[in-house]
Amino acid sequence: MATIADLFPATYAASRLRFRSYLDHIRARWPSARMVTRPLPSDHDLTLDWIEAEPLADKEKILVFTLGEHGIEGFVGSAMLHVFMVKFLPLLDPHTTGLALVHAINPWGMHHRRRVNAANVDLNRNFVWNERDLDPTANPDYARICSYLNPRIPVESSLMSVVSFLGGLVRSSLRIGPRRMKTATLLGQYRFGRGVYFGGETRQPETLAMMEIFKAALETYSQTLLLDIHTGYGPRPALSLVNSVYEKRSSKELKKAFGYRDVVKADPSEFYAIQGDMIDYIYALARSTAPARRLYATSFEFGTFGHSFRSILRALRALIDENSLYWNGAGSDAAEARTRREFSEMFDPSDARWQANAVVKARLAFQGILKAEGFM
Repeated sequence: MATIADLFPATYAASRLRFRSYLDHIRARWPSARMVTRPLPSDHDLTLDWIEAEPLADKEKILVFTLGEHGIEGFVGSAMLHVFMVKFLPLLDPHTTGLALVHAINPWGMHHRRRVNAANVDLNRNFVWNERDLDPTANPDYARICSYLNPRIPVESSLMSVVSFLGGLVRSSLRIGPRRMKTATLLGQYRFGRGVYFGGETRQPETLAMMEIFKAALETYSQTLLLDIHTGYGPRPALSLVNSVYEKRSSKELKKAFGYRDVVKADPSEFYAIQGDMIDYIYALARSTAPARRLYATSFEFGTFGHSFRSILRALRALIDENSLYWNGAGSDAAEARTRREFSEMFDPSDARWQANAVVKARLAFQGILKAEGFM
């Protein structure tokens, strides 16, 4: 008998194999369904795969499902896609509803259990409207605390390393203030290529592929629904639906429409601000190319460590240490093991209770959104 843990794949290869097995199942109801496979320029063994399926009659609606934009988050994303495939795909109408199901936007990151791609780019800071918006002068506060966020020494696991981390936090907070420090860290930056939250110097191949999918959906269908899966931020063990600042409905209105409590917008008052965000991009694209067509796009954000002050510090250290480990190595095997374990737990929790709760929350959110948006 399959268990909750069986939903969560152990490797990128296992997740991709399961995804590819969906094609025959989908073709039983959407005969036009096809698999698109695009090898990464950096490693042809890693592929960006998606399944496209046109409706049997009228092209009224399309459901776009994406995961793994931050590679390591794709393991939870893969589990949620499987939940969707089993419980909700049979409820969609193949006569009027098309599909674009994307496996691992960031295959390299998923395979190597990193958030970023092979160029160290955080893809969710890379979806800018124009490439000139990849501006190295943006987010100037990041440069003021760069030495803290991007240390150039091997990772350690001693008490002194904890003291150093906390001391750097205090100094950085005094330099620019706690609120500005949060914004500077999370907003995204385009100057420090080995730094955390680096948005890139050019649009990435993975970004361009997604832009292509979004453009086709908006041009072809009267209504587009995008469900994008993320992990790592927010209260544990909650699932927050994080919406673009460009979504016209308020969080309060969406809570009522979906019958779901945890709904926020990606702005500093409810969540945090992001530049180069994928959800913001599809709204901007719709406004530019298909203003009369209906769009709802949201990110499922599964909280892992929690949002207490202590949990936020733990998450920040996990992020900084993992990036430092990649570039600088570790001072000991124990330090490397601790860093990898913490980073994995932040984005792909091993706790069976957390996994079971995530499945329950996802089902509730899927149900509420699909019903409210007229997909079932």
